[in-house]
Amino acid sequence: MKIFGNVYQGRRILLTGHTGFKGSWLALWLQELGAQLTGLALEPNTNPSHWDLLGLDFEEYRIDIRDKDAVAKVVQKTAPELVFHLAAQPLVNDSYDDPIKTWSTNVMGTVNLLESCRTQPSVGAILVVTTDKCYENREWEWGYRETDRLGGHDPYSASKASVELVVASYRRAFFSQLGAPLIASARAGNVIGGGDWSENRLIPDLMRAISNKATLEVRYPHATRPWQHVLEALSGYLCLGQKMIEGRKEFSQAWNFGPGVDGNRTVLEVLSVLSRLKDLWPALNWKIVENTKNHHESNLLHLDSAKARQKLEWQPVWSFDEGLQATANWYREKIENELVISKEQLKDYITSAELLDLPWRPQ
Repeated sequence: MKIFGNVYQGRRILLTGHTGFKGSWLALWLQELGAQLTGLALEPNTNPSHWDLLGLDFEEYRIDIRDKDAVAKVVQKTAPELVFHLAAQPLVNDSYDDPIKTWSTNVMGTVNLLESCRTQPSVGAILVVTTDKCYENREWEWGYRETDRLGGHDPYSASKASVELVVASYRRAFFSQLGAPLIASARAGNVIGGGDWSENRLIPDLMRAISNKATLEVRYPHATRPWQHVLEALSGYLCLGQKMIEGRKEFSQAWNFGPGVDGNRTVLEVLSVLSRLKDLWPALNWKIVENTKNHHESNLLHLDSAKARQKLEWQPVWSFDEGLQATANWYREKIENELVISKEQLKDYITSAELLDLPWRPQ
C-alpha cells in the first residue's frame, strides 16, 4: 500500500495503546503500510475487543505506561524511529470514578514515554494523541482552534489538557536543539467505528443493547459533538507522522483533526440517522431518560481543523452519514454473521480517498 509517500514501509514504529479501539485500527493500517511495528499496552479492557478480533501478529509488550523503567527498556530494545502515543485512560466517567489513575496514566505516562525517547537516539519523531476535550469549553457556536485556551472540567479532559502542556514543555526544553526528535500533538473529535465496546459511549452502548435485545437509555440527547469515523482521525495522524518523518520541523506543533460541518451533530441527530437503518436492522431501539449521575456534560463542542486542511492538505474522506453507515455495517456483520470487516472497510476508505484526489492517496 504505497501511500503517505511510502514513508512507513519498513519503518520501526512504536505504538502505545495498540490494544485499544483507536490503537487497534492504527495498528491494522500501519501493518498494511509495511511498518516494522512494536506495541506497548495493557490487556484489552473490553470483551470482545477489536484488537483480539483482528488477530494481528507483531512484537508487543503488555506494560503499564506508568511503569517508567519498563517503558524505557522497551524503547531502548526496539529503537523506534517514530512513536505514536495513544496509551491513555480514555473515558470521562471512569475519570470521575478513579481520578488518580486517570491523571497518573495520562500525564505521568506521557512523561515516562517522552523521557525514554529523550535518551534514545533512534527516535526522530513523536506524535502524542490527546482529544478535542482538551479545550476550555465555553459553549461556543464556532470551532476551537489550536491556539485557544486549554482546560477541562472532568479529570479526563483536564488531564489531556495537561498532556498538551507536557508536550509543549518537552518541545521547548528538550527537543528544540538541532537533531532532536520532532514532537506534535493531535486532537480529534468523537470517533466512531466498528470494534468499540467501551462503556458510556453512544454507539457501543447501542450495539450492546442490540446484542442483549434491550433498549438503550439516552441521557444527553441534546449534547453536540464533532462525530467522525475512526479512520478520519487516523489518516490525519498518518499525514502528520509523514511530515515529521521527513524532518519538517514546522509541523512540530498541535493539530486538530475534526469532521466537516456535517459532522457536528447532537446525540438525537445521530440516533435519527441510525433510525433510517431500522429496516435493515430492526433491533435498533432507544429511549430518553433523566441523567442520574449528575456529572458535568458540555452541550456544545466543535473543532476548527482549518490548519490541517490548509497546511497538511488533510480533509475528511467520508461524510457523517457514510461514516455512520460504515460503523453500523461493521457491527451488523459482527453481531449477525461473526465477520470482522475492518480490513475491507480500510480498503473502502482508501478507495474513497483516491476519488477525492487527496495527497496521501495511493500513487
